[in-house]
Amino acid sequence: MEKPSTLLVHFDKGSSAMAGEIKADLEGSDVAAKVDAMKRAVMLLLNGETLPQLFITVVRYVLPSEDHTIQKLLLLYLEIIDKRDAATGRALPEMILICQNLRNNLQHPNEYIRGVTLRFLCRLSEPELLEPLVPSILENLGHRHHFIRRHALSAISAIYRLPHGDQLVPDGPELVERALASEQDASARRNAFLMLCACAQERAVAYLLSNADRVAEWPDLLQMAAVDLIRKVCRSPNRADKGRYIKIIISLLSSPSPAVVYECAGALVSLSSAPTAVRAAANTYCELLSSQSDNNVKLIVLDRLNELRTSHRDVMVDVVMDVLRALASPNLDVKRKVLDLVLDLLTHRNVEEVVLYLKKEVVKTQAGELEKGGEYRQMLVQAIHACAVEYPEVAGSVVHLLMDFLGDTNVAAAVDVVLFVREIIETNPKLRVSMIQRLIDTFYQIRASRVCSCALWILGEYSLSLSEVENAISTIKQCLGDLPFYTVSEEGEATDSSKPAQPLVNSVTVSSRRPVVLADGTYATQSAATEAISTPSVAPGSLSSTLNLRSLILSGDFFLAAVISCTLTKLVLRLEEVQPSKVEVNKACTGALLIMTSILQLGQSSYLPHPIDSDSCDRIVLCVRLLCNTGDDVRKVWLESCRQSFAKMLAEKQFRETEEMKAKAQISHAQPDDLIDFYHLKSRKGMSQLELEDEVQDDLKAATGGFTKDADDANRLNRILQLTGFSDPVYAEAFVTVNHYDIVLDVTIINRTKETLQNLCLELATMGDLKLVDRPQNYTLAPESSKQIRANIKVSSTETGVIFGNIVYETSNVMERSVVVLNDIHIDIMDYISPATCADVTFRNMWAEFEWENKVAVNTIIQNEKEFLDHIIKSTNMKCLTPPSALDGECGFLAANLYAKSVFGEDALVNISIEKQFDGKLSGYIRIRSKTQGIALSLGDKITLKQKGSS
Repeated sequence: MEKPSTLLVHFDKGSSAMAGEIKADLEGSDVAAKVDAMKRAVMLLLNGETLPQLFITVVRYVLPSEDHTIQKLLLLYLEIIDKRDAATGRALPEMILICQNLRNNLQHPNEYIRGVTLRFLCRLSEPELLEPLVPSILENLGHRHHFIRRHALSAISAIYRLPHGDQLVPDGPELVERALASEQDASARRNAFLMLCACAQERAVAYLLSNADRVAEWPDLLQMAAVDLIRKVCRSPNRADKGRYIKIIISLLSSPSPAVVYECAGALVSLSSAPTAVRAAANTYCELLSSQSDNNVKLIVLDRLNELRTSHRDVMVDVVMDVLRALASPNLDVKRKVLDLVLDLLTHRNVEEVVLYLKKEVVKTQAGELEKGGEYRQMLVQAIHACAVEYPEVAGSVVHLLMDFLGDTNVAAAVDVVLFVREIIETNPKLRVSMIQRLIDTFYQIRASRVCSCALWILGEYSLSLSEVENAISTIKQCLGDLPFYTVSEEGEATDSSKPAQPLVNSVTVSSRRPVVLADGTYATQSAATEAISTPSVAPGSLSSTLNLRSLILSGDFFLAAVISCTLTKLVLRLEEVQPSKVEVNKACTGALLIMTSILQLGQSSYLPHPIDSDSCDRIVLCVRLLCNTGDDVRKVWLESCRQSFAKMLAEKQFRETEEMKAKAQISHAQPDDLIDFYHLKSRKGMSQLELEDEVQDDLKAATGGFTKDADDANRLNRILQLTGFSDPVYAEAFVTVNHYDIVLDVTIINRTKETLQNLCLELATMGDLKLVDRPQNYTLAPESSKQIRANIKVSSTETGVIFGNIVYETSNVMERSVVVLNDIHIDIMDYISPATCADVTFRNMWAEFEWENKVAVNTIIQNEKEFLDHIIKSTNMKCLTPPSALDGECGFLAANLYAKSVFGEDALVNISIEKQFDGKLSGYIRIRSKTQGIALSLGDKITLKQKGSS
């Protein structure tokens, strides 16, 4: 890889000892042996061997061969060998020996020999060898076979682009233009047109405009070249005839080739901001989305549509239903991107249509024919939830349908449904009565503990009328079954009282001792299965299948038992307010107390392998005491405060989202003295509607700062790193540009001596997941002159990397090479991660799944908890997921979750748990978790480095 190569073949079994064998085979008469010998010679040359004695043998014994395979291998051999003298830089004299053979090949009666020879000449860069061959190449432009004409055009293009190629073929563009006018072969026309685009752009533009009406009939290869030319031409500012090119692109949107249509849509958006042009591009993308079956194509097209959304949202709103049709794709990644895009395009005009379409998709998932139907249903529920939160008027049309999925076997989907119901019942008071009734009717279908807990909370908070309270109490009792939960037989064995023969449910995971992260970021030991689904051993629909609460309690879920106790307490307290009969109130109260005491009895028995945990036990005992002795203050806390806190949480969430939207809506403004062309003062003669719209949009961009550069040149100075000292004979500094997947180093080297530095080389090496792309070249640097050297480095993962190296050079006075060691360049992980958001449930799931954890002890001079948190957020470029209300107040303790995403799609999770000591110092830990080791370690190093200071 020390020199440019146009050919690469893997070969690891060769050695220089094979040269003799190769020479002997080439001198023989066996054609098969010659072919094998040429293959081995090519492979050895590609792997660094020189084989200097082989050339004459090849000229004597291989050149005269008529075999096509040998001739093809001969051209590959000639392509690889050194054809220049290293000392003088001129072509080797023996290379003249092959010129006559190449000329004969260009006049060979066999088309294949002519074609491969012309293709070989495209890779030849020695003018001395090419000059005698030019007449023969030009003769092939008129050959009857398109294969030869195609490669002859490529050869002329390659020769003309050489440093002095215009002297070898002075009339090249004119000849190619003439050939293009009469050519019929698609590939040959494409090659000719590309030559004109690269070497004589005016001729290419003239040809394109003269055939503007026929461009739609061109072959797709030529159409692609035309679109590239239009992009290049229109890139120049203040192009007066841009409208003519836009017309050509719009005519190409009807091309049968999907590749041409895709390129045209992208070119149209980049050239014009006119609504007509953008709408045409959006419709084209939507057609590709529905017509192409390849999932990768769909994902790319969705990315383009998402870019359109950011700059032309008003146009994209009109095609939202066309985008939704892509949900027919079976791929979940495509579905997820479609839903994310559609949710950003909701308006009052289209939200009802969107929700209706999503409802139909939810119904389809019930059929069970879709692969990963449960996961898709969860995505749909989340999308409908987002629609209903933003536009509450559509909630009534979907909430009752979604409540049928409270008993979904996919726990995540069921949890999303119940959270949606909880939010809608608070924000839409008109739907409260019907939703409570529907929840009571479907409660027995719920099988997940977490869904049961949330549903019970809803029943306890929003059952307000007498009938609702009584129905809720009755439903809970029915789902609990007969009391007590177990009986002791005469033999002393404990059995389920409702089914003495065998336990009601199959055994479910009873406990998990794995630490879990709570909502406030702290750790706790989970002693009851919260997401397990009971598996009834009875047929669904029978009487026993309604005992879902009993099944979960007997599986050891005492957290749910505590929730049941709290719900019954709230319902009884509310019954006292709405039930005039004291007898009925007392009856309900004693029934609730019986249930609670039965749960406590079950938890303290040996019937279950694990006893009740102390938290749940204390909570149930509190409920028992409360029902035995109630007061007005306690009643207010239980019946009003809880709901008020939930309403406050929703209001704060809405406020945060509104503030984020306002921040995103801020746009840059141009300077007041920038030049603006006024649309009404322009001449409209001969302009189509599209051209007028394009002029208007350009003026609006100029007025609103659309043409201003995002990057400020002053900030470039902050990215310059000094690599050597001022007293070193060679001074070097680097400007570092970090893109997503590569790093570009623009290194400026200055010779500070009075001598010429020869063979100066910038040698770089990397540590981490960084890889050098180019091997450094040798340069000669005159006294007190400078040189710009660019180095490209590929990045494959998110972690801190180090680039180090030195500058090596020679002087005329000293024979030994001198070395200047460079300062290390540290690539900051902050260049690759950006703040992101995710749901609380998603954060917890990822925290449980990710294997790599880095635990950093807090060591800082900052003494305020909130100030320390803000410092960490600023230093790590992460987003705090914990709401500000949870961080308010002074309690001496703070726990928060931070989240960020890398450009490679990696997730970075951080949990901060700190407390203030008696001496005022902060102590605690910062835990980082990720799926890969690199990001966890790099982020930990960054935090360790930055946490001490306050700047």
